Amino acid sequence: MKRFTLWLVLALAVIGLDQWSKLAVLAHFAEYESLPVTGFFNLVLVYNPGAAFSFLAGHDGWQRWFFVTLAAVICSWLLRLIWLHRTEILQPAAFALVVGGAIGNVIDRLAHGKVVDFLDFYLGSYHWPAFNLADSAICLGVALMILAQLRESRRENQQKAKPQ
Repeated sequence: MKRFTLWLVLALAVIGLDQWSKLAVLAHFAEYESLPVTGFFNLVLVYNPGAAFSFLAGHDGWQRWFFVTLAAVICSWLLRLIWLHRTEILQPAAFALVVGGAIGNVIDRLAHGKVVDFLDFYLGSYHWPAFNLADSAICLGVALMILAQLRESRRENQQKAKPQ
């Protein structure tokens, strides 16, 4: 139970940092207001009613509840996987990052009807779609899931290759 609790603390830390950062941006920026930080990065307040890369953003609001429901289902499944893999390191860390990020964005959908984004990276006139810390945690979590699967696959292949 102790290890499971540690993974939940990681998810809660992601939620806390994500919400804190969004509250700071909301307190200091008007929508579309931008603050240049470097030659490739701005802070900017934008809202995204859709999913990644504004997928489904142009619809009339049904997507809000679809994404809240989808996040609830996925988080429930990932919490079960955290429990099953609680003694490991990579897998439950990955799952906890995704859970924390997903819940951070669900909080936005429930509070604002859309997700608060504020990290704007660009090269010349090309801007990557703005995102937030929750999105970053989700991406890092997915990358760690892939890494864990690659490690497991390699370990299984090594076991099969050993002479009996």
